[in-house]
This record gives sequence, C-alpha cells and structure tokens, in this order.
Amino acid sequence: MHQTRVSVALVDDHPVLLEGMRALFARQPAFRVVATGVSASDALSIAETHRPDILFLDLSMPGDVFAAIAEIARRFHPTKVIIFTAFASVDSATRALEAGAAGFVLKGALASELFDAIAHVRRGEMFITHQYASQVLVGLRSRAPREAVNGALKLNLREKQIVGHLLQARTNREIASSLSISEQTVKRYMTNLMLKLNARSRVDVAVQAQRNGQLD
Repeated sequence: MHQTRVSVALVDDHPVLLEGMRALFARQPAFRVVATGVSASDALSIAETHRPDILFLDLSMPGDVFAAIAEIARRFHPTKVIIFTAFASVDSATRALEAGAAGFVLKGALASELFDAIAHVRRGEMFITHQYASQVLVGLRSRAPREAVNGALKLNLREKQIVGHLLQARTNREIASSLSISEQTVKRYMTNLMLKLNARSRVDVAVQAQRNGQLD
C-alpha cells in the first residue's frame, strides 16, 4: 500500500542552503517538497496555500518571523513549524517556541537530526537541538507565565501513559510490555520527559508532571 509522503516547505533567504535542503529532501522517498520561500511573508503564503505537514523556517530573514510563526500556529493547523537557524541563542529559541514553533534545530546539524526533529513534532512532541535543550526548557519556564509554559510543554497521550506507569513504580521493561513498545522506545520517551519537565530522575518526572498539572 502506498504511504502518503510527508509534505515539507522550506523558507530561508540563503539560496545555497535552500537548494541544499531541497536536494536533501528530494533524495528521501518519504518526503516531498511542496514550496520554498525567502521571507516571513512567504512563509505565511506557503502555509495558507499548501498547508505543508512541516515548514522549516529560518529566523534571520526579511519580515517579522516571530509574528509569522504565531500566525501559522494559530491559523494553519496541522502545519508544524521547525526553526532551522544559525541563531544559536537560548533567547531566540525560547521566543520561537513561545510563538508556536514545534522544533528548533541549529544549522550545522547532521541531516539525521532534521529527520529526528520531523519525527518528534509529528508525534506531537517538542524537539530542541541537542546541544542546549535543557537550557532552553529552563528558559521557557523562567520567562513565560505558567499557563503558557504548560501549553508549550503539554505532554502527549503516550507520555501521559508512561507517567501513569511511573506512578505505579513500574520498570521500563514492564512499561514496554504494557504499552506494546520496545524498551528502547520507553527510554527515549523517558529522556524526553526529563527534558520537558526539567526532572532529574524517574521519580522527579512523575512529581513534576503532577505538580505542573500535566496529567489533568
């Protein structure tokens, strides 16, 4: 059976990088590039016209990029915005995620990290480039009102299920068996949960999830 390909749009005002990304995704049969652009206004137009599954967006280009992120997140669901930028600062990542971006990846990352970001955000998870994910999540908590933080860090259904099992003191193997997933997948979810909730241990994950109202 033919599986629907993931539609991707690319917005960046650096022609060489834009062409390189287009070529990268063209080589992947699971993806199709539906549009490219060079400005914040192009991003809005592409989101409205094509409704891509994933929209990669640079932060340093003409127009109000943060306003564009917010409008896309508000109006063009289920398009997910992933920032792909050279702006290596916690502040820029925090602003983008607060505006509604689902992911943040630094230029210079391996192609595998771009594909990893797509997989995460399509599962409803937040993805932050590995170099400073913890710093960005701490920044989100320190800057945003609690309601905004809880919205940005909202746990998806699978994460809530795993936290529920943690509250029953179950091991990774027991959780994997109960949810019919691999033990390695449970470990990956646990890492994500610790980053999202700024938790230091399995027990702390459960405590922070309850404290922040993530299980309601």
